Amino acid sequence: MFGMDFGEILVIAVVAILFLGPDKLPGAMVELAKFFKSTKNTISSIKDSFEEELNVKSMKDEALAYKKELLDVSDQVKSSTDIKAMAAKLTTLEDDFYMGEGLKEPEKKAAPTQPQEVTLKKNDTAQATNKVEEDKKNV
Repeated sequence: MFGMDFGEILVIAVVAILFLGPDKLPGAMVELAKFFKSTKNTISSIKDSFEEELNVKSMKDEALAYKKELLDVSDQVKSSTDIKAMAAKLTTLEDDFYMGEGLKEPEKKAAPTQPQEVTLKKNDTAQATNKVEEDKKNV
């Protein structure tokens, strides 16, 4: 106990009996026990209050983090509902459109060609000439 062996405690008890006497020794022991108990309670309360303070600090940090998140979201909501800023953006878009930077007409594609039939039989020259003239007209 307290880093002392039984012999050291016995020596302290004998010295206490000699100085206090047998009449006052029980009262002194009770006072000593009360002192140790109050010291233990004080240390316990200090420890509890210290832990509470640390917990309060962590809760305060969490609250500040939530506050920052709420402010960020609030700013985003304000910027998305800001009518003046939206009007300015629309005006810019309209200006771009009317200055020729807006929508452009789609490019016209060439008409698809019709497939030609290939045969291996001999054609008359008149038919071949008519066929060539028809092909020129289609293109």
